[in-house]
Amino acid sequence: MVLARPCDPPITACANGKVTIWLARIASIRWRLAFLCLLLAVAALAGLIIWLEQAAERDPFQASAIADAPFPSLTYAVQAFLWWDENHAGKSLDLVRLMSFSHVKQVFAWRDLEPIRGEWHWSAAERILDAAERRELKLVARLGGVPAWARPESHGTVKDGPPLDLARWAGYCEKVAQRFAGRVAAYQIWNEPNLSREWGGDKPEPAAYVELLAACSKAIRRVDPQAILISAGLAPTGTNDATAMPDDIYFDHLYRNSFQTYINVVGVHAPGFVPPEIGPDDPQAAQRWFTFRRVEDLRKIMLRHGDAARQMAILEFGYTTDTTNPDYTWFSVSEDEQAEFILRAYDYAIANWRNWVGLMTLIYLPDPAWQPDDEEYWWSVIEPATGAARRAYIDVANMRKVCGEFIIPAREPDSPAALGVEPAPVCP
Repeated sequence: MVLARPCDPPITACANGKVTIWLARIASIRWRLAFLCLLLAVAALAGLIIWLEQAAERDPFQASAIADAPFPSLTYAVQAFLWWDENHAGKSLDLVRLMSFSHVKQVFAWRDLEPIRGEWHWSAAERILDAAERRELKLVARLGGVPAWARPESHGTVKDGPPLDLARWAGYCEKVAQRFAGRVAAYQIWNEPNLSREWGGDKPEPAAYVELLAACSKAIRRVDPQAILISAGLAPTGTNDATAMPDDIYFDHLYRNSFQTYINVVGVHAPGFVPPEIGPDDPQAAQRWFTFRRVEDLRKIMLRHGDAARQMAILEFGYTTDTTNPDYTWFSVSEDEQAEFILRAYDYAIANWRNWVGLMTLIYLPDPAWQPDDEEYWWSVIEPATGAARRAYIDVANMRKVCGEFIIPAREPDSPAALGVEPAPVCP
């Protein structure tokens, strides 16, 4: 008698059993593979997060995003007052050259160029540019200074304020750019519009500044498409009332009004209230805006608005030694500290802010008419009354300069270049 194997009858049932076992095994393998893939994906994601965190630590301000930078990092500039005194202007420009700086900033005020409607006076501007070019220096022109005839009567004697007619303002910007196309290295459009004293005594209004900026920018680009345009530097402040708007709030509103459309470079101010290494989060700062590193807060706003590829220009920075004006004496320093802090500020920028900070403008080479009652008198690195060099000037002139890939080594104070016996090297 032949005994049937257990799976012989019925054949269909036997086959179905084998298929069921086979399918179960396949399903088990698939689940294992899926689980393995999930583990690999989680590991990859964790690795990506770690890599991104490390990248952020290596480049917290996205300096690597800067492409085709308008300025080498750093570009050394100083603000000077060259307009009225030809002899003084020549001496000031010689001082810039002796510092191994490549740029000088000068106000090209509308009120000085067109003091009477329709009467244009170009001789001072031409003289300044000629003198700078003879010394192989580049000029940054600050635009503003609206003449009384172009402003509302309500502005009275307020330092500066927006014009009645933006078309006339645009005409001034266009005339300057057309006349000096290829000769002016960059244009700064206005100054500290977040202060009412720079805005006709009215409450600062970011949207209105963007309209003014747009009118000037479009006018310049019509006649000089290659011009480098820089937005106004903002005054660091925590005041938020009719007299001022905090610089970070104002800056954010500028982005909300698309101001970046009209510029190549973002302008900022970085006066020092505390030693330069102290960050905005440091308890020693007391207020975030007290710090030289306030510009890092503003850079973060740029990143939040997707503007990492745009360079920043520091249009004013320095330390005051004011012993006269109560609005400034509370954060004044000694002349030795002024020199030390300025050098440390440059060192900090070199170590931490390349390539996203390009132009860096020290204040000031003075107006010889300044008196001790003028707050600007005390920021100057030259004694206004005598023309003698303060320690800050000497130390800055002799310090190491890092301009992109080009480096000028530090020099001894009695070296031929420091004494003016031989030409001082200048960054390209």
